Amino acid sequence: MEIQTIPLRSTGAIAYHSRRERWERSFSFEPSTPPATPADPDFARPVFFRILLFPKRRLILRLLETVSMQDRAQVLVIGGGIVGCSAAYHLAKSGCRDVLLVEKGELTSGSTWHAAGLVGQLRSSRNVTRMLKHSVELYESLEAETGQATGWKQVGGLRLACSEERMQELRKGATTARSFGLEMELLSPKEALELFPIMSPKDIVGGAFLPTDGYADPTSVTRALAKGARDGGVTIERGIRVKDFLVKDRRVVGVQTDQGDIEVETVLLAAGMWSRQLGALAGVNVPLIPVMHQYLVTDKIPDIPADLPTMRDPDKLVYYKEEAGALAMGGYEHNPIPWSVDGIPGDFGQQLLEPDFDHFEQISRLAIERTPLLETAGVRELINGPESFTPDGHFIMGRAPELDNFFVGAGFNAHGIAAGGGAGRMLAEWILEGRPSLDLWSVDIRRFGEHHRELGYVRDRTLELYGKHYSIAWPGAEHESGRKLRMSPLYTRLAGQGAVFGSKFGWERANWFAPPGIEARETHPFGKPAWFEPVGAEHRAIREAVALIDQTPFSKLEVSGPGSFEFLQRLVAANLDKAPGGLTYTQLCNERGGIECDLTIARVEDERFYIVTGTAFGGHDMSWIREHLDSSGSIELTDITDTRAVINVCGPRSRELLESVCDDPFDNESFPFAHCHPVRIGNTTILALRVTYVGELGWELHMPMDGATEVYDLLAESGKTLGVQNAGYRAIESCRLEKGYRYWSTDLTADYTPWEAGLGFCVTLDKGDFIGREALLEAKERGVSRKLCCFTLEEYRPLNGGETISRGGEVLGVLTSGGYGYTIGQSIAYGYIPSELTAESDFEVEVMGEPVRAIRHDGALYDSKRERILS
Repeated sequence: MEIQTIPLRSTGAIAYHSRRERWERSFSFEPSTPPATPADPDFARPVFFRILLFPKRRLILRLLETVSMQDRAQVLVIGGGIVGCSAAYHLAKSGCRDVLLVEKGELTSGSTWHAAGLVGQLRSSRNVTRMLKHSVELYESLEAETGQATGWKQVGGLRLACSEERMQELRKGATTARSFGLEMELLSPKEALELFPIMSPKDIVGGAFLPTDGYADPTSVTRALAKGARDGGVTIERGIRVKDFLVKDRRVVGVQTDQGDIEVETVLLAAGMWSRQLGALAGVNVPLIPVMHQYLVTDKIPDIPADLPTMRDPDKLVYYKEEAGALAMGGYEHNPIPWSVDGIPGDFGQQLLEPDFDHFEQISRLAIERTPLLETAGVRELINGPESFTPDGHFIMGRAPELDNFFVGAGFNAHGIAAGGGAGRMLAEWILEGRPSLDLWSVDIRRFGEHHRELGYVRDRTLELYGKHYSIAWPGAEHESGRKLRMSPLYTRLAGQGAVFGSKFGWERANWFAPPGIEARETHPFGKPAWFEPVGAEHRAIREAVALIDQTPFSKLEVSGPGSFEFLQRLVAANLDKAPGGLTYTQLCNERGGIECDLTIARVEDERFYIVTGTAFGGHDMSWIREHLDSSGSIELTDITDTRAVINVCGPRSRELLESVCDDPFDNESFPFAHCHPVRIGNTTILALRVTYVGELGWELHMPMDGATEVYDLLAESGKTLGVQNAGYRAIESCRLEKGYRYWSTDLTADYTPWEAGLGFCVTLDKGDFIGREALLEAKERGVSRKLCCFTLEEYRPLNGGETISRGGEVLGVLTSGGYGYTIGQSIAYGYIPSELTAESDFEVEVMGEPVRAIRHDGALYDSKRERILS
């Protein structure tokens, strides 16, 4: 067969090498190795590839495919890509050998086999970065363990900056990397060129290099994991198509396949882009869609260095890796093309889509600017393979909230090879121990809500995120698609008063209010933003007068029925034994003492409780609570978020304002702190909770949705003489930092105990048994090794979390929260440091690569400020 090569600029149809050579290369088939035979236990090539090798044995091979499938398994893994094989491998390593992995085609079918194979470790989440470090550690040793080549090469990863803004992003990334335990080197243009000499240095401002990054051969590393799994006792069956699930009492008890039924105890769905369709059969929502992703492989290029690092040039939208004397190049265009969103064809397997040179031209033009040699290089193939992408750009992992024994590992956004090794380990821990050893909230499937079941939303938001893959990650940037899904009754009122909205869990929330003369638009520089002064005015209204904050997006749950008190008392760390009208701020801990939920519980009746938690945490918290319900059915757990509006009235004059519109008493004796009472404003009956998240006198007013506009109008009108002002979520953040209030998912996670987080006052060890009590008691007796501390910076710096805490050049920790306190007049930071250093005061916080002196403080900054003023 004559082979034609095509210059990169060609837009005609691509001429491939022979089909056999293409499959041999995809499967790392070494000519020096005798072809595998059907007798080989690790015989895992595609059926049609085997036919190429043994054309006269078609019938024999097909018969060999039809084997007797086992009819039960402790753990059933669906999907034989890198994530499924890695999970099976780690399950076996943990001693769980009753594992059956089924794959509808061949191992690596779907996305794994055609992946580019780049392995980068640094992510915005510390624990996701740690998970990807596990991948690298595994790939380094897997070949020696299994005897199966992995193609792992630790060549390092280079990232370029072509603007000062991009260089700032790299400096921020280097700071984050240091706090995560990775050493990222910032480079000059000359140093970057020395690492990647085939590129043009034009317009390069600088770069960053992570020496421990690299790449692996996707098929080889998956086969190595499969071999390790088999060696550990896992059974792998190919050619098995899952058709349905038998669900009983929130558990999958059986799986129907085209070759028989399988009785199961636990299911792991790791079926890549098929996961949404398969999950739906079990009633589980896996919000992802397939998107076409293309990269090309050139013919061999003379004198190309064999040790080139992987390289990403986000300003040109492209990435590169050396591939056996050739170059692989792909990218993330701003206008991606979805594929088979409504359902993947049943016969689609280990296949590619037709190359789309016209669509790829926008990437190739930018790539030629960076690497001119591509203009004359022959194109061996343009690979167009669908990959699964998610609506927030993060992986989908963990126990599905809809079922008690159904786990998901999917939606890896073309980073499955980088994540595969570590993700398999975390999923195995999740299955066997109930939770992974790392808190992985940012990739936890419980982060999704009902709006993520809407395919139109998932498609639009996913395509937007794909198109922004290489965009600068501006602090606090908001997305544009899928907006106005969930709106407070006050939305129109607030929009007319200059509200600048952000989106959280589908809700439109007022981030801040633009006064006359300032454009009502978000800006996201790395320095001081346009909203800095307006938010300061809102902050001062909260501290000095009175403010109204629409907090309707709060997640609201209700627990009711006989036994509700005993049930919740066993879940929470605090003591709920209060008369109706009592309000309790508490944490829900796991058996290790880690904080799973952080919420407020109002006891409205003896056996009815009203729970308020963060906007995005309702699904997570409801799942955690439901997980511990018994099967009696006497206790009801209900999400009532969409039936209740919330207006927060806060500030030193909040009592005056409420008493001006309501006949019910709000004095301290009648309505003390941490209590709730029904009150009436206008025609609306309200559950008023005396609690705020800003550290001032105030009440949250919870009411039916249809009463919100009336109540708001009465408060706004009556409050004019008191200096009432609207405030948004940026002002809340500033106030809570000054007061030392914690935020779950950053300051508080399952990795930290209440003792470490400074919330020991919320733990009542002598109330009786509760989940986590034994671990908390032991931790209290032993003492903690780290504590959450508050710092102020000597100079103003914009902080977003992830910056490095150090002392004398030694990295101690990472900021969990950061921002600016307008009453304090300083940048405020929180982070965990070793307990033995909590008596020290002088530290450094590294911001954009620059160390800034930081002072550690005891207690809440705002309380200290008030004490100084009063004295």
